[in-house]
Amino acid sequence: MKTHKDLDVWKKSIDLVTVVYIITERLPKEEIYGLTSQIRRCSVSIPSNIAEGSARQGKKEFIYFLYIALGSIAELETQLIIAEKLKYLTPENNRSVLPKVEEIRKMLVGLIKFVKSR
Repeated sequence: MKTHKDLDVWKKSIDLVTVVYIITERLPKEEIYGLTSQIRRCSVSIPSNIAEGSARQGKKEFIYFLYIALGSIAELETQLIIAEKLKYLTPENNRSVLPKVEEIRKMLVGLIKFVKSR
C-alpha cells in the first residue's frame, strides 16, 4: 500500500459520503444543525480516519483509527435508521445506502484482521 488512496475501503467510503450528502438534502431544514449535521459528520469521519490511520507510523496506530472508522460506520447506520423512523428518509433511501454501509463495515473488519496478522 502506497497511501490510503490505494485502499478500496477508502474509495468506497468516499463514494458513501457523496450518497449521504445527496440523501440528507431531503431532511427538514430545522435538522441542518441536528441530525443532518450528525449524519454527514460521521460519514466524513469514515474515510478521514482511514486516511489518518494509514499515515501514522505503526500498525497499532493504523488499527486504532480503523476501529474509530468502524465506530463511525455504526453511528451512521444508527442515525440513518433514526431518520427513517422520523420519516425524514424513506425506506427506499435507506435501502440504497445501508448495503453500502454494511459492505464498508465488512471491508474494515477484514482490513483490521489483515493488518493485525502482518
